[in-house]
Amino acid sequence: MNQQQLSIMHQGKGFIAALDQSGGSTPKALADYGIKQNAYSTEEQMFELVHQMRSRIITNPAFTKEHILGAILFERTMESMIGEKYTADFLWDVKGIVPFLKIDRGLADEQDGVQLMKPIPGLEELLARAVKRHIFGTKMRSVIKQADTVGIQHVIGQQFELAEKIAGYGLVPIIEPEVDIHCPEKSRAEQLMLDAILSHMKKLDSKVRVMFKFTIPDTTDFYAGLMKDPHVVRIVALSGGYPRDEADAKLTLNHGLIASFSRALSEGLSAQQSEQEFTDVLRSSIESIYKASIT
Repeated sequence: MNQQQLSIMHQGKGFIAALDQSGGSTPKALADYGIKQNAYSTEEQMFELVHQMRSRIITNPAFTKEHILGAILFERTMESMIGEKYTADFLWDVKGIVPFLKIDRGLADEQDGVQLMKPIPGLEELLARAVKRHIFGTKMRSVIKQADTVGIQHVIGQQFELAEKIAGYGLVPIIEPEVDIHCPEKSRAEQLMLDAILSHMKKLDSKVRVMFKFTIPDTTDFYAGLMKDPHVVRIVALSGGYPRDEADAKLTLNHGLIASFSRALSEGLSAQQSEQEFTDVLRSSIESIYKASIT
């Protein structure tokens, strides 16, 4: 574990850029960016276009360590180059931004009001590659749709089982049990989830460090107590489908909670924009998310 990167993630001012759209979400991400599906005919072409989009964001002068602490990458992005460097090395060596890797393979079908992660074949090999590519930590997402005790316990159990494997490679796992913003009993689901998390935290080895990525909670400062746990490096928030302005406003109310936005970060960016237009929109997004993250 890189101690300088650990210090940045634990104490730095800023947010995490989520640049990890994968197979299923890539066409929508490209469409939002102004590239329609008729612009590519193969999966390879699609991923090359999305890498160009991510590279344009990462290399932009508005994308700096003064506002951005870390960036979450998709597996293909980790294995792709920006200039002469692998993406994670470019982020750290050139930009001073800490690289993370999305490792989950998507969601299983809903059961007991939740969607667990699908199995991750080749996980050990992927984690070994992440270490080789100088990744600091990983991210894995499951979804809670109902305040179902059994389902929520399964989600948290699966997340912690994987987190301990990941920590064994010297990586810092971001545990992401997203509570759907449309959950009919969102506050209750968040309480059940936090109770399950606290139960698992007691069993963690003292050397294990973790992060969490949560939906912005209904109760202000809901995760303030968890933030103080010595295992916890940082707690970050996903935008969860809220428009950026609304996500920023909700985030501002939660002290110490920082953003890890994807859609909200790239909102308004277009392949058709000039470099100056692109920079202006990206800078405006970054500054608003940063401001909401330093409360």
